[in-house]
Amino acid sequence: MLVLILSSVLVLTIGGCVCVWWAARGGPRWVRAVATATLAAGELTRRASRYDRNPGGGDD
Repeated sequence: MLVLILSSVLVLTIGGCVCVWWAARGGPRWVRAVATATLAAGELTRRASRYDRNPGGGDD
């Protein structure tokens, strides 16, 4: 079951990266929407990990 979940996350991540690459080259509207969602999720992940490493709450 865990392998299935991790495989799904990997497929979604690779698909998001492909959509970002395709949108940068002028893909259709749905590709640009998926690319925007992928970039937003990456930014949220980056901010969350930054706060986890810095328990004081300030920026690096």
